Amino acid sequence: MAALPKKRPQEVTLILGKLKRHFGKTLENASMEHIYQACALCVRDEIMDRWINARNKVDKEGKKMVLYMSAEFLIGRALVNNMINLEIFDKYKAALDYMGVDIHQVEQEENDAALGNGGLGRLAACFLDSLSTLNLPAMGCGIRYEHGLFRQRILDGSQVEMEDNWIETGDVWEVENPEEEVEIHFGGEIHEVWTEKGLKIEHYNYSSVLAVPYDMPIVGYNTKMPAALRLWSARAKNNLDMTFFNRGDYTRAMEERELAEVISKVLYPEDNHEAGRQLRLKQFYFFTSATMQSMVRRHKNLYGDLHTLPEYVEVQINDTHPTLAIPELMRILMDEEGFGWEEAYDVVRRMFNYTNHTIMSEALECWPKDMFRLLLPRIYTIIDTLNEKYCARLWQAFPGDFEKISSLSIIAYNEIRMANLCVAVCKKVNGVSQIHGDILKTSLFRDNYVMDPEKFIAITNGITHRRWLAKANPPLTKLIEKHIGKGFLTDYKQFDKLEALLDNPEFMEGFIAAKEENKRRLAGYVMEKQGIEINPHAIFDVQAKRLHEYKRQLLKVLHILYLYNKITADPASFTQPVVFFFAAKASPGYVRAKNIIRLINAVADLVNNDPKTKDILKVVFIENYNVSAAEILIPATDFSEQLSTAGKEASGTGNMKFMMNGAVTIGTMDGANVEICERVGRENMFIFGATVEEINQMQRFNSYRPGEYYEKDAELRDVLNKLIDGSLPGVNERQFADLYHSLIFGDYEKADQYYLLHDFRSYINAFNRAVKAYQHPEEWYRMAAYNTARSGIFSSDRTIREYNDRIWHLEPLKG
Repeated sequence: MAALPKKRPQEVTLILGKLKRHFGKTLENASMEHIYQACALCVRDEIMDRWINARNKVDKEGKKMVLYMSAEFLIGRALVNNMINLEIFDKYKAALDYMGVDIHQVEQEENDAALGNGGLGRLAACFLDSLSTLNLPAMGCGIRYEHGLFRQRILDGSQVEMEDNWIETGDVWEVENPEEEVEIHFGGEIHEVWTEKGLKIEHYNYSSVLAVPYDMPIVGYNTKMPAALRLWSARAKNNLDMTFFNRGDYTRAMEERELAEVISKVLYPEDNHEAGRQLRLKQFYFFTSATMQSMVRRHKNLYGDLHTLPEYVEVQINDTHPTLAIPELMRILMDEEGFGWEEAYDVVRRMFNYTNHTIMSEALECWPKDMFRLLLPRIYTIIDTLNEKYCARLWQAFPGDFEKISSLSIIAYNEIRMANLCVAVCKKVNGVSQIHGDILKTSLFRDNYVMDPEKFIAITNGITHRRWLAKANPPLTKLIEKHIGKGFLTDYKQFDKLEALLDNPEFMEGFIAAKEENKRRLAGYVMEKQGIEINPHAIFDVQAKRLHEYKRQLLKVLHILYLYNKITADPASFTQPVVFFFAAKASPGYVRAKNIIRLINAVADLVNNDPKTKDILKVVFIENYNVSAAEILIPATDFSEQLSTAGKEASGTGNMKFMMNGAVTIGTMDGANVEICERVGRENMFIFGATVEEINQMQRFNSYRPGEYYEKDAELRDVLNKLIDGSLPGVNERQFADLYHSLIFGDYEKADQYYLLHDFRSYINAFNRAVKAYQHPEEWYRMAAYNTARSGIFSSDRTIREYNDRIWHLEPLKG
């Protein structure tokens, strides 16, 4: 234990002062929650000084800024991360030590802000950190979901969704700005009235919702320019209808408030029914309209002339959810500010940019035309006109090709397509890895690329190493600081200096010790949270990501059953202890994904309790995976499982986090795995599976027959039969019949559309090579450390520099 400082640290006085003035408490009668709040308020004071000064300077100097619009911001806990970025962590740790309080217990009092589902939201959070670190003026814009996604519980092996009210006790980091509220209109009737000044649009009989902004500072490392995260909360225009209340109809009196505020209740409400789809559409229009109104009001106050908007603001649309910002700004400029169509369009086309994150059709949002027109009548008319003008361009490019024009148009077949709207209007469209960028050009947006090749670029994603190394992995961070200093925290190129240390015995001993410490920490976490004892000396094999069929958690399950069959038949066939970790949430309406979670836990029951396998194989499903859990899981990982079907994962960022923390990748040549392979070489990761080209060829000739793999491979057949032969404990033999059927026979779509059976043997060979490498510790840890040394390029600082150089052209705040 570190020696306590002889002199009382100044931070002790600050913390005790907050306890006294804000809560009427002394250290002796304060709860851990009170101490957390007091510490957070102290840190918040330091942030606010920088934040206010920076915002005033941006306004005074007329700096251009970026609005980063996203439906998700998965920011995680802020206290310790802010302390690290402000370079005050050691001071506050010493102060709390002096007070006899463990800083990590204090940290546990903070709720994870449940504002995201996975990689999309975490990427947005990393980008805000990097924008701030680089002192670039930026504001993230989203929704202040009261309940976030959901808190996952595993009951009898199945996922159960519980409410996750992360702001139930308030959030010390946010600042409410009710004076900046704006009004959002839904439904109603649109009347076109011609006047002496031209066409005037009048909107009648609409329903109103107020959008109230809450601003949260996002602090980069040693920054002069904290970024702002503006989250909009829905409020009713009239909280209580006294007419109905006085009649005793109390439910009706509160109805308007409840209908309004449901908009910001839950992230991604289930949309497999009409009401759910309407609510999602309301959510996306709600925050895009609020953001555009707020942006216009600020610009008018500061600069006056709205024609100059593109000189002061860039708008980055993160996936298709914020697309309605495009027609909404058109509406504001034309209906409220008197612009003509061409004037408004000229402003819009120079401001908006679109980041595509997926080629999966279900994620490329389309809205039913009739529902859209009813809910957003004015926005529909604007999109309809945009579509007419775009189709005229398409006709010039592809004369007479009605089928192609229909596929590229914004409105067709009674649906409105958000991705096509982005591609039609936005200045730049970017993929998020080099292979993904190529797929956009050669497949998803091929014909658009032919029309306008300069529009399409690729910028590989990145992660902030402040959160995912300095915060998540203190022992490795201290080791790196000892040998190369702290410069790597702001200059990702300094990671390259670690290569020279791979032959340094002191560094390598420290690297191994850091990994072992992190594995013990994870073992303690799993015991505390889930009561499962694991062997910290085993291989830690981890697959942590959103549960989706293309990410192929199911392939890993089939492999575990393969190992189970091998060991029970011949215990000498595999003797290396391995703990297989799964961490994932499935969308509440995604039945097959939820069934895969049930299968993982059934296989865990089988493997963990069989006397022949329980000391060799262990399966652990991490419940309620979130940012805080990831900060413990990722640094402890030996094998990073990145198993997506080639061509389906746009980039991935989990692969980067694992790599930076000294895990070695087992993966397909998909997404950013391709660029990781370019950085470390095939000899320092384990590649398997069909390539994009091979899969395209199988699809082109319809040549893939998964049933043939089942018939020819007896071991694979035995594995698949386990899904339906009643040998899995706690489930009936029909529980996984759908999974079995989907792999061999298919249903409405072709069998095994994600090529699990094709890649099964290739995966086994890659895993065996990884185990063999792990059994030579000196070579293995050199490989792991080399992955860390080569990971700097995957810093989100590099990513943001590319966005700025190629799209935004912002100037950093100086002085």
